[in-house]
Amino acid sequence: MLRDVTQWDEVVTTLGYEHLRRHGLRHTGLTWMADAGVPLHVLRVMAGHGSLQTTQRYLHPDLLAISAAGRSLSTYLAAAPAPSPSLQATLQVL
Repeated sequence: MLRDVTQWDEVVTTLGYEHLRRHGLRHTGLTWMADAGVPLHVLRVMAGHGSLQTTQRYLHPDLLAISAAGRSLSTYLAAAPAPSPSLQATLQVL
């Protein structure tokens, strides 16, 4: 078993991090690499996943990343031209 070969339990106990689990660190590592700009298809290969969907389930964006995405959208929308009169009329009907 991998736990025996790596002495995982002994290492985390010595460091005082008994709550750490290798699988959780795998999620964290893949998320950090994605945040650093590593493409999803590269992460898939690194993780040994068969599909991009599996890799996507490993990624957990933090609140800062979500807030940054919202700010990007707000900036984009603020710079967008006003809708044409015909589009405005259509939108009012809807």
